[in-house]
Amino acid sequence: MNPLMTRGKFLAGLGVITAVLPMLAMGEAAAKKKLILIAGKPSHPAGMHEFNAGCQLLKKCLSGVKGLEVEVHSNHWVSDDSVLETADGVVIYADGGNGHPALEKPERKALIQKLVSRGGGLMMMHYAVQCADEGSSGDEFREWIGGAYETGFSCNPIWEASYENFPVHPISKGIEPFKIADEWYFSIRFPEGMKGVKSLLVATPSDVTRDGPYVYPKGPYPHVQAEKGKAETMMWCKERADGGRGVGFTGGHYHKNWADENFRKIALNAMLWICKMDVPEGGVKSTLGPEDMTTNLDPK
Repeated sequence: MNPLMTRGKFLAGLGVITAVLPMLAMGEAAAKKKLILIAGKPSHPAGMHEFNAGCQLLKKCLSGVKGLEVEVHSNHWVSDDSVLETADGVVIYADGGNGHPALEKPERKALIQKLVSRGGGLMMMHYAVQCADEGSSGDEFREWIGGAYETGFSCNPIWEASYENFPVHPISKGIEPFKIADEWYFSIRFPEGMKGVKSLLVATPSDVTRDGPYVYPKGPYPHVQAEKGKAETMMWCKERADGGRGVGFTGGHYHKNWADENFRKIALNAMLWICKMDVPEGGVKSTLGPEDMTTNLDPK
């Protein structure tokens, strides 16, 4: 055997490997999904509406998910609009209504519409499911995530919801029956007949809950009282015609509730789902310690 030929083949092979490895690395990076968590400005007393702390905590819980890159953007919007152009999914956890991050400026709403139109995922949590009092945002929310909290139609009492049954759906993986007190919004405005929308968290408010008072406006509303005994939807999802996915989650008023495994897991599962990622059997597993619940809290 000619040693020069052997050495030549070795060097040639090494050259191929050297050329291929960066391509493989690029392919792996390109395959990563990007999830953007938008945390609202400080709001409410301590322990409530802890948007930044909640988003940072949820990012930590997702750190073990392979193929997912998570960014938290605080202070009510992304640091640069361009990050939305490559996002696979966006979660908004913030005050909503007329001060909603996506509605404060027309160009922001246009950016969210662009995300949705290209099949991107969108999830809104707690107050962020509330549309503006006037204008078309209610219809847009129903297009984007499947439903909207509307002032005067929806209500926001503090009550303990008991979740006992869950649909066969990736977001429900690993969720066990649980009971937890929160400002669970209900009487959400959905499309007629819940067309295209799947309920994920369903419970029946007590008559006392329906009779109020609600957080704001105090109510009670006759149309809400008239539905006594009816089950209500507090979390839902939608697969849009454009291929994108939307989720509405009305819990998240109390920061302490993220310590509950089922409460936390169903939100984490939903974040993978809107990015079109497979939710693992048993759902997203995460562990939190007491120190995690007191980190990144807003000064109030």
